[in-house]
Amino acid sequence: MTGAGPGPVADGALRVVLLGRQGSGKGTQADRLASLYGVAHVSTGDAFRAAVKSGSSLGRTAQAYMERGELVPDEVVVAVIREHVFGPASPPGFVLDGFPRNLAQAEALEDMAAPRGIDVCIDLEASVDEVLRRLSSRRVCSSCGATYNLVSSPPKVPGRCDVCGGTLYQRDDDTEEAIRRRLEIYEAETAPLIAWYRERGLLASVDGTGSADEVTARVVSAVEAHRARPGPGAG
Repeated sequence: MTGAGPGPVADGALRVVLLGRQGSGKGTQADRLASLYGVAHVSTGDAFRAAVKSGSSLGRTAQAYMERGELVPDEVVVAVIREHVFGPASPPGFVLDGFPRNLAQAEALEDMAAPRGIDVCIDLEASVDEVLRRLSSRRVCSSCGATYNLVSSPPKVPGRCDVCGGTLYQRDDDTEEAIRRRLEIYEAETAPLIAWYRERGLLASVDGTGSADEVTARVVSAVEAHRARPGPGAG
């Protein structure tokens, strides 16, 4: 999935917000979409790491919160995204993965992206049962940290790492109980966000089940449908 997108973007490079539950395949689809359209895949984690690496005052502020294990305040998150995505050296287009997380961040993004705005907000849908199946099947090597999935990418030898032969284990936050807690938090944060984008005519809900290629085809179809629309969100 490389090269230019299916067609030229009328007013510049593609701008997409990608939402989805943990385990919905959001990271995979963000990578594919960014590659297909020749734009940047920007995860919140990437933006924070770049800010910290720069050694800027903003980076040091963000790092201090993360080192204390505290939630980074919206104003700091927004400032990091503004610098990383909308600064003078920023990419011309993007697929945002992990931002915005709430209404305050969505409103800040709307201001930062003005006057053009974003082209579409993709909500990648996967049922709770499906993401539980995917996430609870994740295993990590205790020696080298390599990651496997017992459903989609199992090790060659059960319980052993293909890379170093280390023992595979299930992380505490990959148990069903822990995953359900994370999903509850996500639902509480994201339900108002989905409604907000729907009211603006920017939301496209896409079925996230099936093969990665099948999901990519649906995502691209949704993007192209929004690009073809006149008015806000047309891109």
